[in-house]
Amino acid sequence: MPVRLQKRIADVGIDSRRHAEDLIRLGRIEVNGVVVTKLGTKVDVNDHVRVDGKLIGGLPPKVYLLLNKPRGYITSLHDPEGRPTVMDLIKGVLPRVYPVGRLDYDTEGLLVLTNDGVLSEALMHPRNQVKKTYHAKVKGRPSQEKLTKIARGGISLVGGRTAPCRVRRIRETERATWVEIVLHEGKTGQVRNIMKKVGHPVEKLRRVGYGCLERGNHPLGHYRYLTETEVKRLYALTKRKLDDGKKVSG
Repeated sequence: MPVRLQKRIADVGIDSRRHAEDLIRLGRIEVNGVVVTKLGTKVDVNDHVRVDGKLIGGLPPKVYLLLNKPRGYITSLHDPEGRPTVMDLIKGVLPRVYPVGRLDYDTEGLLVLTNDGVLSEALMHPRNQVKKTYHAKVKGRPSQEKLTKIARGGISLVGGRTAPCRVRRIRETERATWVEIVLHEGKTGQVRNIMKKVGHPVEKLRRVGYGCLERGNHPLGHYRYLTETEVKRLYALTKRKLDDGKKVSG
């Protein structure tokens, strides 16, 4: 059955559908030896599709990983500065997978990696409002008034004002406080920027929940394969349906 070219590229795990559209516009895709720049182009299993001259094969099994990322790793495929990346923690995993979204170098916690471009794009799209739960150790003791201000939203950051969120105090020490923040948006460095804005800079930050997934006792620096049930629940969060023909590896 013919499918759109960008879907074919996303389905083989090369990139998300949105980025595949950029590759098409840039003339980096060939179908049967002809450069294609029209987004509406459809292909079937008998068409030969090349990305930057490299022939893409049939559809590999879909792979879904959950990594508990440590501090000191960047969420990237490679780093020009030579810093460790999350890919160093999943060596040997085939087919190749890609991070869904990102976590800062100094932030630890849950990160999904997959070669399912459709799900990856859906999880990151703002309209789907996939929740992310963070535990942050912040300097000092923020007042209830400040926590209410954070929860209400409307804090001005680079990139716009924050949306309403859930926030609660977990525990306090003599000089710091642990708070839980549940966001449904994904501005870069949002938790750190929010807490700095209200006068309580973040000292430690970890993501303990992503959509329906929770950290639990998952060891830091280790990954596991998601179950088929977990994958279906992620699809449900984005109001997408897992194709019956897709096989979940792991």
